[in-house]
Amino acid sequence: MRHRLEFTGKKLFRMGVLLLGVSLVTFLLMCASPLDPLQTNVGQTALGSMSPEQVEKLEAYWGVGIPPAQRYIGWLWDVCHGDFGTSLLYRQPVLEVVGERLANSAGLMFFAWVISGVLGLALGVAAGAFRGRWQDRLIRGYCLVITSTPAFWLAILLLLIFSVWLGWLPIGLAVPAGTDASSVTLADRLAHAVLPALTLGITGVANIALHTREKMVDVMESDYVLFARARGESARSAVLRHGLRNVILPGITLQGASVSEIIGGSVLVEQVFSYPGLGQAAVTAGLGSDMPLLLGITVITAAIVFAGNLAADLVYGAVDPRIRKGAAGR
Repeated sequence: MRHRLEFTGKKLFRMGVLLLGVSLVTFLLMCASPLDPLQTNVGQTALGSMSPEQVEKLEAYWGVGIPPAQRYIGWLWDVCHGDFGTSLLYRQPVLEVVGERLANSAGLMFFAWVISGVLGLALGVAAGAFRGRWQDRLIRGYCLVITSTPAFWLAILLLLIFSVWLGWLPIGLAVPAGTDASSVTLADRLAHAVLPALTLGITGVANIALHTREKMVDVMESDYVLFARARGESARSAVLRHGLRNVILPGITLQGASVSEIIGGSVLVEQVFSYPGLGQAAVTAGLGSDMPLLLGITVITAAIVFAGNLAADLVYGAVDPRIRKGAAGR
């Protein structure tokens, strides 16, 4: 137990350093952006018709002219006190905007995460168990095609097939257009989330399936599996008793790491489906030079990714008894 607490403490310290670095890099990239906040959000024509006092107020609102070091240190000081600032575009606290958009994206990314993990593990185990046969070639071919397919292209393809041609699912958005919020049902929200979640889930399958296949091939060629087969154990039993147990641990690692891929993919997928989630808010903040909102989204998503990897590390001990014994021995 003490080892677990020490391990978690070190990980949390690393997370703090990581979040600091991520926020600094994001801030520097935004400062180096060629976009002018005033021209982007107000327009050159409107600026030309304003008085110098009005332009000065706008520059103060968007932080134009404030030294970058002063802006970053001020933002960091406020964050340390629990204040992520106010969104310049939405004119709401950053945490409220992120919380609202994250609530829309959370279910989407969770279902995509489950689909990619379960389907990727199943396909990887099947490909490794049938190595060299038509099942293995079919699964590998599918994974290679999906790996080389951009997420936005797959989203457009699914949109054309299931929404435009077949008309089975809505074209986009998170709720039906023009519907009052009080009359939106859970079925409406699920119907609008099917295609984005399916797109993210399909794109995340390939990496997990291919890595699981390689591990499964190594397990099936190991001495203890060959000895089990020589004793008369069936191939199905060898896969379930020996193969599956040994591929679960690397599968957990890949599943924890896939959180970053799903969050990154959601930026493109939500743009295609006009889904008002966290990814679309990040694009809007970047194009609109909304520094507080983009910094808040970046830091919070980086914390979610790190939490996914930390959870995978902590689950190791529950899955593999050797890790528990090693920790107890140390």
